[in-house]
Formats: sequence, structure tokens, C-alpha cells
Amino acid sequence: QVQLVESGGGLVQPGGSLRLSCEVSGDIASTNTMGWYRQAPGKQRELVAGITRGERTNYASSVKGRFTISRDASKNTMYLQMTSLQPEDTAVYYCNARTVTTNYWGQGTQVTVSS
Repeated sequence: QVQLVESGGGLVQPGGSLRLSCEVSGDIASTNTMGWYRQAPGKQRELVAGITRGERTNYASSVKGRFTISRDASKNTMYLQMTSLQPEDTAVYYCNARTVTTNYWGQGTQVTVSS
């Protein structure tokens, strides 16, 4: 079992920045790829950024150059640094961890970009 707890969401003005955190506990050694997803009202959940055990990263084209995914193994925490935020980035952001057999999700954290 893996548990994921997100934090760091909130309200920010366009052009602002936020850093999301995802604290991982449980059977951490079993996790392979981790990532951040988001879901806006009326839309499907989409991948924002992913990171592998080997620190290889990938990003959605809409956030490339603005968002950075990283992980700190010593703190069992994954981050999403978001800059130049725009209203279209408004969504609930979810932390995800995959093992060979299971897909784990956090409870989500709301990010609202509005003036």
C-alpha cells in the first residue's frame, strides 16, 4: 500500500507561482513512475507531469517551460513547481504513484488562478 497526501494549493493571481507537494508513505520501494494530474470542471483528468525512478521527466505541452516536477527521496516527497500560472491552469491537482500492479491517487488539492 502507498499513501499520498498533497498540499500547497490555493488561490493565485495570473502570472503567479505555486509549489505543490506530495508526501509519500507506505511501500515506497514498490513505486515506479510518479506524476501530477489535474482535472478542471467538466473536463477529463489529464497528465501534467511525470517522473520516473531514474529522474526522467515528461510534461504536457501546455505546461512545458512553466512547470517543473521533482522528487526528494530523503523526504519521500514529490513536488510540482508552477510558474506563470494562467486561469486555464485552474483545476484540482492530484498526485499519482504507480507500482507494477496498482495505481495510487492522493485526495487532490485545488489550484485557482484568478484576479
